Amino acid sequence: MIIEIGHYALVLALATAIVLSLVPAIGARRGDVAMMDVAPLGSVLLFALVAFSFGVLTYAHVVSDFSVKNVWENSHSLVPLIYKYSGVWGNHEGSMMLWLLILSLFSALVALFGRNLPDTLKANVLSVQAWISVAFILFILLTSNPFLRLDPAPAEGRDLNPVLQDVGLAIHPPLLYLGYVGFSVCFSFAVAALL
Repeated sequence: MIIEIGHYALVLALATAIVLSLVPAIGARRGDVAMMDVAPLGSVLLFALVAFSFGVLTYAHVVSDFSVKNVWENSHSLVPLIYKYSGVWGNHEGSMMLWLLILSLFSALVALFGRNLPDTLKANVLSVQAWISVAFILFILLTSNPFLRLDPAPAEGRDLNPVLQDVGLAIHPPLLYLGYVGFSVCFSFAVAALL
């Protein structure tokens, strides 16, 4: 049941991102402070929902829940704990979830620490970040859903790719994504300035 809750959290994250992509941008155009105030709260809520969803996927990997197709394809009950964690992003679906988690984290950081930004700019920046989040969440839900179930559940997983069972490769994607996804904030500021 927890897997379905993680999936529903991702669907709620999509709804939140859609609202966040529209309402603050419209508020910035109209000069409506109440509409622009949706941006910081919505960004933090979006991060909370995505983090919960990612946490559920991580939990499924750690407890070796092979009824989840993603876990079955990328884990095994005997792999060390570090590779159970890295198995979360050692595949396409989980990698997209990690990308989305970092994207929503940066949005939340702008929302929390961008108090000195003009309201209009902040609303537009967070709206642009939400546009990107909508695209990623739709892609994940429609083409790369990491929460698909297998029925009946296999007794054992297929194991993580042996090439990925290295400490360097376990920490490489999160560090790489911090840099890649961090540029989305620069992009959002540029687009917000153009708006």
